[in-house]
Formats: sequence, C-alpha cells, structure tokens
Amino acid sequence: MLHLLCNVESGRLSRVDAQDEELTVDQLAAKVGMTVRNVRAYAGRGLIPPPRLAGRTGYYGQDHVARLTLVRELLAKGYTLAAVERMLGELPDGAMALGVFETLVNPWTPAEPEVLDEFQLAERAGVPHDPAVIERLVELGIAERLDDGRLRIANSDLLRTGLEVIKLGVPMQAIFEMLPKLFAQADAVAKTYVELFRSTVWRDFTNAGMPTEGWPEIQRTLEGIIPLAGQALVAAFREAMAREIEVVAYEELGLNPKDLPSAG
Repeated sequence: MLHLLCNVESGRLSRVDAQDEELTVDQLAAKVGMTVRNVRAYAGRGLIPPPRLAGRTGYYGQDHVARLTLVRELLAKGYTLAAVERMLGELPDGAMALGVFETLVNPWTPAEPEVLDEFQLAERAGVPHDPAVIERLVELGIAERLDDGRLRIANSDLLRTGLEVIKLGVPMQAIFEMLPKLFAQADAVAKTYVELFRSTVWRDFTNAGMPTEGWPEIQRTLEGIIPLAGQALVAAFREAMAREIEVVAYEELGLNPKDLPSAG
C-alpha cells in the first residue's frame, strides 16, 4: 500500500472524541455521503465489519465511518472496487491503521478542482481558443472532459502555475514539451522518499509485527515526513536553479558567475 504515498482529497478521516457514538444504517449512509444501498453492498463485500445488533437493528461505530469514508475517497480517485477491496484487506483492524492508510492516500490537502469550459480556459491563458491545445491538456492528464463538454481540472494549482508561465512569454508548446519531464522527475523524487520511509521506519515496524501501540508513531512520522520532503525538495531546487542560471549566464552572455548577484 505504500506506493500510494505519491498523490488527495480535502476531507481527512474524522478523529472524533465520541468513539462510542453509534449510528443506524440510514444515519451512517448520511454521515459518509453514500446511499443506504451502497453501504449495504459494501458491507456485503466485506469492506466494513458487521454492525452490533440490538434486536433487528444494526448499529455502526466510528470504525465503520472511517472505512466507508476511505472507500468513498479511493473510488473518487479512480480506484476500482476490486482494488479498494484488496487495499482494505491488507489493513489490520482498528481506526488507527485506517488513519495511517488515509494519510498515505491523502498526503496533502489540494486546492479544489476547477470546472470550466474551453473558452474560459483560453481566456484565462490569454490565447485564442484552440481545440488541439485542449486535447493536449487532456492527453497530459491536466484536464478531464466531462459529459457536458466542460473541463475538470483536478490540480488547479498546476494549471494556475502554467498560466502564469504563459503570461511571462513562454510558448505553450514549450510548456507541453516540458511537462512530461517534470512529471517524471517529480515521480522519481517521490519514489526516493517513499523508499526512504519504507526501508527504515516501516521496515522496523513490520519486523516488530506491526504492534498496535506502534500505529500512532507511524502516523506521526508520515504526517511529518511528507511536508518535510516538499520543503527539502524546494530548498534543493533553489540551489540547483541558481547553479543553472550561472552556467547559462556564462554560456549566453559571457558573464563570470562571480560577477552575478548572489541567488541565495
């Protein structure tokens, strides 16, 4: 399940104090944003444990809420129901294990997705509408075409950054050629940090038999290492960018790097 550390929704799993709160199936469905039919279908597939029965009424607790919330989020991210079953099947019981897994699935809280039409997108970019450009955005995975013809932009931060670069005068085609390289390099960095966690903290935890009392520390480590990885990447990138600017300045302008103002 650790490969999921690379990608999120804004709704974190609820860490409520009222652990003893119990819900009927109708209340549970309303709380997790599902239909009663779906809740019963997921229960039938073993995605949640059986409820506590009192007479003919079943009562569900926070573990059920946590599991169904995670199911909903995974399905929304495009995972198949079979894949979700497999992932949840690997988890030990308990809300803490679910919290760790949710942290893996949703390491950051992203900006809200944007939905707009093709002409609105062209206007924001300050360029004429071009169907070929739209198709390229869809191919790159930046835009998703909805049934009504509008576009859904999952990573609105990436779109906003790209539009700003275009406004600086960089040709759109050059950006399109650069993006696959950027994505590949980002994947490589993410895999480096995932493997760092996997080969150290996680390996020690699994070698110890994944003790129940160890889950809180695993979650704290995950919640800390993910933003720190981003900060380290930005710091390293800042230095690398300064070095590259010095090289280009020398190659293009004949400027000695020592004559340039400090980039630090």
